Amino acid sequence: MSFLKNSCCHESGSSIYQRMKHIADIFPLLETPRKIVITTHYKPDADAIGSSLGLYHYLIQYGHQVQVIAPSEVPDFIQWMPGADTVLNYEARTDEAVKALDACDYIFCLDFNHPSRVRTMEARLTAATQPKIIIDHHLEPLSNFFAYGESNPDKSSTCEMIYDFIVLHKGEQKINQEIMQCLYAGCMTDTGSFRFPATTASVHEMIAFFKHRGLEHSRIHEAIYDSYSANRLRLLGHVLHTLDLNEEEHYAIMSLSLGDAYKYEVKSGDTEGFVNMALSIKSIAVAVFLTERQNREVRISFRSKGNIDVSEFARKYFNGGGHFNAAGGVSHDGLEATINKIKTLISTKKLTQFIK
Repeated sequence: MSFLKNSCCHESGSSIYQRMKHIADIFPLLETPRKIVITTHYKPDADAIGSSLGLYHYLIQYGHQVQVIAPSEVPDFIQWMPGADTVLNYEARTDEAVKALDACDYIFCLDFNHPSRVRTMEARLTAATQPKIIIDHHLEPLSNFFAYGESNPDKSSTCEMIYDFIVLHKGEQKINQEIMQCLYAGCMTDTGSFRFPATTASVHEMIAFFKHRGLEHSRIHEAIYDSYSANRLRLLGHVLHTLDLNEEEHYAIMSLSLGDAYKYEVKSGDTEGFVNMALSIKSIAVAVFLTERQNREVRISFRSKGNIDVSEFARKYFNGGGHFNAAGGVSHDGLEATINKIKTLISTKKLTQFIK
């Protein structure tokens, strides 16, 4: 367990920049009931919502008034999580979310490291003068945005870090079924069902703790992976037909146009995990999945095997970032032009400079 990295920040509401305080420094401030907002990134995944709700279920046991705010809707495939029905969608219920932000004492920022990651909520979050606490596992956080916290890219998931937070707070006995279900789900998905390199011994130790306390993990796996609609399977079939495979250069690209997104009535979370399908091909070292949005915006997911750092690649060429083997980026050049740019970058060996 580590809560010692990337600790440079300023006090919220102050123009003087100083070192971000250790996450444990927030503990004395939580000894009496407070109004707390927990928020996460736009288009939240299981780790984002799982960590948010896991912390929610922990803090309410101490009498805190806690509101989770997601910048956009919670995907259908994680609506089963205990407490998901209490999450405020900022885009759909802006007035209520703003009131909660105005009234709170502290803001926990989970699973994101830069205010731009909350998209339409960015201006409101940036304007908030309450202390902001980061708990996140992505590279290169905007440290001076946060007053307290921890950003540790060596961790498998933000859900694992919430578990570490609870242990550091000596609150293991408060870990109930609701907390375990939420944290297990986020850790499971962010580690690719515990197969990615980030699945360290500490991950298995956390899961063992949950199992000893009665967690039924198979039900969570079923809720996430075996509850999609038939339409999503048709969507996957369509996306697989877009597969552009270059075994000589060891890359595979798949895409979803805006028109096809409308045709298949794509909802938030429907394309979760699609990029990993291409990476499962034996000869492929880098997989890319592109999704076209409005106004020529293209969202890009990168995955890699072994020693290829797609995070730096995404950061340099596509205003993105993330993890060593899993990253994201964005382009405003349209779908076809973005695909061609990626192919050119790979074919001209630009990707090889990111082999560590």
